Formats: sequence, structure tokens, C-alpha cells
Amino acid sequence: MRKFSSVLACLLVAGSLLSACGGNTNGGNAQGNKGGEASPDTAGTATGNAGSPTNAPADDITQRKVTIKIHYPTPDLTEIRTQEDDKIKRFQTEYPNVEIVKDDWQYNVSEIGVKMAANEAPTFFNTFATEAKFLVEKGWVADITDLWNNYEFKDQINPVLQNQFIIDGKVFGVTQKGYVTTTMINKKMLDDKGVAVPAMDWTWEDMLSTARGVADAKKGISGIAPMGKGNEAGWNWTNFLFEAGGEIQKIEGGKVVATFNSDAGVKALDFYKKLRWEAKAIPQDWALGWGDAVGAFQQGRTAMVMAGSDGVIEQALNQGGLKPEDVLTYPMPAFEKGGKHTGVLGGDYLVINPNATKDEQEMAFRYITFDYFSDKGLEALDAVLQQRTKDGKYFIPPLLDYYSADSEFGKKTKAVYDKYTNVYQYSPDIMALLDGKPEAQYNTQDYYATMSNVIQELFSKEGTDSKAQLDAAAKTVQEKFFDTIKVE
Repeated sequence: MRKFSSVLACLLVAGSLLSACGGNTNGGNAQGNKGGEASPDTAGTATGNAGSPTNAPADDITQRKVTIKIHYPTPDLTEIRTQEDDKIKRFQTEYPNVEIVKDDWQYNVSEIGVKMAANEAPTFFNTFATEAKFLVEKGWVADITDLWNNYEFKDQINPVLQNQFIIDGKVFGVTQKGYVTTTMINKKMLDDKGVAVPAMDWTWEDMLSTARGVADAKKGISGIAPMGKGNEAGWNWTNFLFEAGGEIQKIEGGKVVATFNSDAGVKALDFYKKLRWEAKAIPQDWALGWGDAVGAFQQGRTAMVMAGSDGVIEQALNQGGLKPEDVLTYPMPAFEKGGKHTGVLGGDYLVINPNATKDEQEMAFRYITFDYFSDKGLEALDAVLQQRTKDGKYFIPPLLDYYSADSEFGKKTKAVYDKYTNVYQYSPDIMALLDGKPEAQYNTQDYYATMSNVIQELFSKEGTDSKAQLDAAAKTVQEKFFDTIKVE
């Protein structure tokens, strides 16, 4: 989901540091500079000190001049830009033959086609988990299977995340980091109202009870802030569809069929009704996007919010003044006791432009993975943690990173974290309860947008018919989007 995975790219310094992504802004509206900005560090270094590229051996890419336009952070992300600039310098020390052009365009599904047609897309760019099938079918991502197969550390990459961009055995992207949707709870708000902190192995009823107990409409306080506008409204609700055992779609006879208007969908929609009309636990101004809902949590105006944990905690601790012990990260609640705590699994990926030359593609891949599994990357991470300590800021690691947590590099990274007291610590119990379910591969954003309309109707009008709403939404998605797809 763009709103959330891309915010992660902004706020998760570790992911930005240890991967090529420099971050992203909420909403994906940052505009690139088309031609890009040439790195000042590249002046006079393209040929390096290895001799003239025109006389270099044809089989040695390090001896040939190559220019790559890289995915670069937007201007507001000054700290992450500094980290990316440091990476550029280190990369060019090893590859003085490479000229770096910076491009801060952030992936947007409505812009990618124009970018590709005009040949203005960067050599590599960021995207998110739902876009794999779409980009592959459009021919807008390069097949990097050969580069991947020759990559030394491919077996240590987190398979749960990486598999989203492996289609029919071919590799089309490199994972940066990911998330399973979680629920963040402001413990101080619960304590102030005398509401017991629920067990981590909680249920829908526990969430309803907690939200009802904290809500205070007269003071403008809500118990929970489900997102109510933009595609994120449909994204938030889909967690409950999954928890109730539902699916967004299925493949049948070579066709994509909408299935979210199921009994599970009705249960999930009815639960939203309870939060809104029975418990009166959601904000009165319920039309909240990602930034609005996270902002309400940061400001102490809601006790719970559902999203990828990292970005929410970053704002709560470093902008909202909350303390780590007051911000609890929970899995999504199970439909009933003993059920799965299923949350939408999403992530950030870097993909390579198929219009780039083979040399450009290879150097882009080397840049993307440059800090992966490296001691230099760990040293840079240590430097960031030192700086955050000096600045009096907390550091929030991603819940899921590009590497497997039990890999050798995962253990080394944890050792760096353990040196500092300003690193946010997740409960050791949460990992055993998390159950990530990937977003659907076909037209997920269109489905989210359609469901957002359903959520808005439910929140604004009491007494809606959940089944009728879902049937109408499924009909719209089926006829407008799914019927145009032919599954090979």
C-alpha cells in the first residue's frame, strides 16, 4: 500500500540506510525533476583512474563509463538525503567509473506510464508490493534473474518479502523492508482512563472494549482511528476481512473473481459498524487519511491506530513527545480467541528500468545492494544511532527488514542495536503472533478505493446493509477492473 509502505521509506532510517531507498513522502505526490540532479561528487570521476573507458576490456564493467539515475529522497527528508549522499560517495569510491544522477521522483501508479513512455523514469525506482504483477505485465520492470542468481547474499534475503517480486520463477525487484499491519496503542491514555491493557493475544471484542473505554467525545478523544478516506480506508479494513477468513479475489478459469462480498466481509463490515455506532469509539471527524490518523495518535487524540508500526512510532516518539513505554505495538486482533492475528503484509521494493542498458542495469543492481550485508552498512548504522543519541531522538527499527532475522547479518545488526538505549524495543511476544497475508496481486489499489467509498457510507449513515454494500462494491470492482484481466 503506497501510503504506508512509502511512509516507511521516509521514516525507517535503517531501511533507508541499509538499502538504496532514500525515503518517500506520504501520498506519493513528490514530483521528480525530470532530468535529475547530477551529483557534484561525480565531476571528473566518471572514467576513474583506470584508463580510458573506450580502451577498456569489453568484459570489465568497472572499466567502462556508466551513468545511472538513482532513486533519491525528496527535499524535506534532509537526514535521509545526507545518508544517501554518504552512500553515493562510498559507492563512487569503489566504482569511480559510474556517474550518479539524482532523481527524487516517487513512484505513483498514475505517473509511471507517462514516465516510461517519455523515457524519464530513473534507472531504478521504488515501488510497493501490490505493483509486481501490474509492472511486469506492462513491461515496466526489468527481469533481473541473472543478476539475482549471481548475487552472493541472495539466500540470506528475507524470503517472505522477496517472494512478492518473484513471478513465475523470475526476479523483478529487490526487497528493502516490509511490514505486517499492526495496532499501536497509547498505554498512557488507557492508564488515564483506568482501562486495562489488553492481552497481546487479543480479539475483536477486546479491541472494541478498549476503544469504547477510552473514547471521550466531549473532549475530542477517540478510542481508535480507523482510516476513513483515500485508498488507506480500504487498506485498513482489509485486515479485518483477512482475520475473519475472507479473501479479496480468486483465480477461476483464467479470470480474476471478486470474493470480498463474503460472510467474512459482512462480519468485518459489521465490526466497523460496532466501532462507529455502538461504541462511538472512532473520531467524530472520521474522514482521516494515513497522515491524519497517525497525527491524531501522535497528538494524543486517539488511543489506537492501525498501520505499519515504524512510521507511527517514529512520529509518536520523535515528534509527539511520547515515551517508548507508552507506545505499545500489538498484532492485529484475532476474530475470536484462538484465531490468527492476520495483518496485511506489504513492503517497499526497488525495481530496475527495462529501458536501461545492460551495464546500467547491472550498476543499478550493485547500487541497490551496495550496503546490504556489509560491515560498512553496519558502521553507517552505528553512526546514525550515535547521531540520534546526540540529538536526543529515538531510533525505530523496521519490524521486518530485507535480511532474515536469524541470518548472520541479522545477528550482527541486533548487536549494534543492543549498544544503544534509544532504540525502540518491540515486545518479544509479538513475532510469534504476527500473521502476514500478502496483498492481492491484481488491481489492489482499485479495490481499496472502492472499499473506501463503502467505509465512508458506513461511517456517515447509520443502518447500512453490509451485504448489500459489499455486493455492490464487488460488482463494481468485477466489471470495471477484474473482467479486463486475463490470467495467463
